[in-house]
Amino acid sequence: MSNKIVIVPTYNEKENIELLIHKVMEVLPDTHMLIVEDSSPDGTADIVRRLMDQNYSGRLHMEERQGKLGLGTAYVHGFKWALERGYDYIFEMDADFSHNPKALPSLLRPCEEEGFDMTIGSRYVNGVNVVNWPMGRVLMSYYASAYVRFITGMTIRDATAGFKCYTRPVLETILAEPVKFVGYAFQIEMKFRTWKYGFKIKEVPIIFRDRTQGESKMSSKIFKEAVFGVISMKISSWFRKWNRPEGLPASTEKTQSLDPSLDQG
Repeated sequence: MSNKIVIVPTYNEKENIELLIHKVMEVLPDTHMLIVEDSSPDGTADIVRRLMDQNYSGRLHMEERQGKLGLGTAYVHGFKWALERGYDYIFEMDADFSHNPKALPSLLRPCEEEGFDMTIGSRYVNGVNVVNWPMGRVLMSYYASAYVRFITGMTIRDATAGFKCYTRPVLETILAEPVKFVGYAFQIEMKFRTWKYGFKIKEVPIIFRDRTQGESKMSSKIFKEAVFGVISMKISSWFRKWNRPEGLPASTEKTQSLDPSLDQG
């Protein structure tokens, strides 16, 4: 059995999901994939089922949920599923090709070979590496990360990034209590908990390309949750202890990528 799994939440991703699955399986030939499917009315689940039967039996899995329940809950569902089945390296990525599967080995390598506990595919660790976004959205995302750094004290340049590799001990630790948020704030909360517990974090520079197929799931409600959620996270962190199981290293470090020229397009 593989010790790696890539988790992809889906809702109405029929234009992207088949090609994405083929690309991930090609880039990481020994990985498994889990699709967390939120009852897409466009038939996304039917495509995944066909690939499970015809192409990737035993490697491709799907969890179908009833209704559109949110990005954060989809990932938590997938993380718990993966932990229960013994995976050691657990990726999260979007279904829309804004996260290029070719970057997966560069996210894995620091965790597998260099002792890092989590890697982040970062748009902002080497300048601003975003393609096909309106300038207003680029600025909103960039300054949202600056705002998070200011409020929380984290040094992570891309606080809202959703392309990551976790090691098993990180998820076992930070999911020991319920995750509060569901949208952009979910991504911030997971990094904040990882940082507070003292795990080693590495940002790997990528080039982020906006989706060309399907519709964006971004909304003003999600953005507002992130803005106010950061303050809530910081205040609540003052009133608890961040103790980790014995035997795990208690240092935090951020370095540059193994491959600064990696184009995530």
